[in-house]
Amino acid sequence: MHNFLFKYLPILEVLRNYDLSKFKADLISGSTVGVVLIPQGMAYAVIAGLPPIYGLYAGLIPLFVYPLFGTSRHISIGPVAIDMLILAAGLGFLAGSDPTEKVTFAILIAIMTGTFQVLMGFMKLGFVFNLFSRPVISGFTIAAPVIIIASQLGTLLNIDVQNSQFIHVIIMDVWDQLGNVHLPSFGLSVFFVLFLVLMRKYYAKLPESVILVTITIIVVSFISISQWGIDQVGAIPVGLPEFALPKLDMESIKKIAPNAFTLALIQFMTVASLSKSFARKHGYTVNPNQELIAVGASNIAGSLFQSLPVSSSFTRSAIAEQAGAKTSLNNVFAGILILFTLLFLTPLFEILPEPLLGAIIVVSVSGLIDIKELKFLINTKRRDALVALITFISVLAIGIQEGIIIGLVSSVLALLLKMSKPTVAELGLMPETRDFKNKERFSEVKTIPGILILRVDAPFSFVNAEFFKNYILEKSMNGSEAPKYVIIDGTTIGDLDISAMDSLLMIIETLNKQGIELYISGLIGPVRDVIRKSDISTFVKSNRFHNTVHDGVRAALKKLDSEDGGHRLEEYNKFCA
Repeated sequence: MHNFLFKYLPILEVLRNYDLSKFKADLISGSTVGVVLIPQGMAYAVIAGLPPIYGLYAGLIPLFVYPLFGTSRHISIGPVAIDMLILAAGLGFLAGSDPTEKVTFAILIAIMTGTFQVLMGFMKLGFVFNLFSRPVISGFTIAAPVIIIASQLGTLLNIDVQNSQFIHVIIMDVWDQLGNVHLPSFGLSVFFVLFLVLMRKYYAKLPESVILVTITIIVVSFISISQWGIDQVGAIPVGLPEFALPKLDMESIKKIAPNAFTLALIQFMTVASLSKSFARKHGYTVNPNQELIAVGASNIAGSLFQSLPVSSSFTRSAIAEQAGAKTSLNNVFAGILILFTLLFLTPLFEILPEPLLGAIIVVSVSGLIDIKELKFLINTKRRDALVALITFISVLAIGIQEGIIIGLVSSVLALLLKMSKPTVAELGLMPETRDFKNKERFSEVKTIPGILILRVDAPFSFVNAEFFKNYILEKSMNGSEAPKYVIIDGTTIGDLDISAMDSLLMIIETLNKQGIELYISGLIGPVRDVIRKSDISTFVKSNRFHNTVHDGVRAALKKLDSEDGGHRLEEYNKFCA
């Protein structure tokens, strides 16, 4: 029982080793994050098309729940811009423009997202994160900020723009209404954006959004901006969110399941990558499955108190780390600040101009547009860059969930394409060694007359079986230069399926007809087991299976010498001595 509690409630280990120094560090870092979370949370709720107060609700209960189950010391839980974009896409489909329906479905999506995550955590499905290859993640995280920024143009320009996930729809709306741009709102938006950008550039360690909100509250308290037609946030409820059990029926589950499952995976992708990054940097370990449970529990508990879906924030987690966070309890202190704000300070934010929230969103997410990552993929691996580009274009043009699915499919197809035409290297012997290297990469290697040595750099499966068969036969049966022996270096063959077995059998039979013997060396145990149980088990028993390429070469040379009385084996031994 003791081990079970410590396994699923990491907070017990944290509290057992907690001291005054950690308390002070978490208090400072948590308070710093909380101050940033107030304007960010309100702004991010707007992305989802919901009242700002729900962004504060999302920064309350989940921050008290995550430390109970989470294993990361640094990630900051709460509403995240990209999550709100995915939520907005789902709400637009489910609730249209009805604000009450949007709130209802947002809370239902939060509880179902959490349920998916908790189930995945208990079922040890953390490996699902591997479905999201780096190019897919890069393509999505570059496209999402572009959509978010476009979605704020209506707020920044004070024009009526559809709350859409399709960037072309937004751009067309803005184009059609350029003549209706409200100049005072536009001017104020430009000022806010420039202030935030310059603060971030020259005073990066200061919370620029907090400073701007504070200054704006003071100024607007003395100057009525409504006289210029500038929209303000308006009434914000005072007090804590009410406890309510979301009403989930089968019809609702069917409607929200796709959006909730997408959110569950995207959130886990963020939490897993961010928590592992901090863990590596600070020398501790995190448990991906436990992180799934922690974020899922935060979403479930939060939904009972009107919270939107939550996950880890890149910017706020970085702030927590820079401010010296020592344990996950820094989230609790951030939550206490949100609690105090909800009880006493919400009237202060009612006078904020809406362009301010839009500016905070635009500047916050602009840093996620990682062009360097795209350049890296282009310079490193063109195929991966193409997958990232396909994901990017699909998310922008077709939709978020659809774009992610297309990205995943293109990533799998790229992998299958690579597997279908893998590298097959022709090997030669390095002088004075027993090592065999790729002839194209090592000019000093020597080929052995009468013996062709090939290395297969991939699992041998149905995807590439035909390619291997054609390649090996083409290389082996080239007229007067045809070798007497073909040796396959199987050290890199991690798997062998039935289709590959059929092709291998066909290769053996075809080569035998041409008087060519095939040897295989260096196969790992599981692959040898498959061969022993297969139709080519007789091949293994006929002394054609060797531990190393060196052993295979020696066996082939010995046979060649016995046929014509040569001294090839003796010369080979001298050469590789």
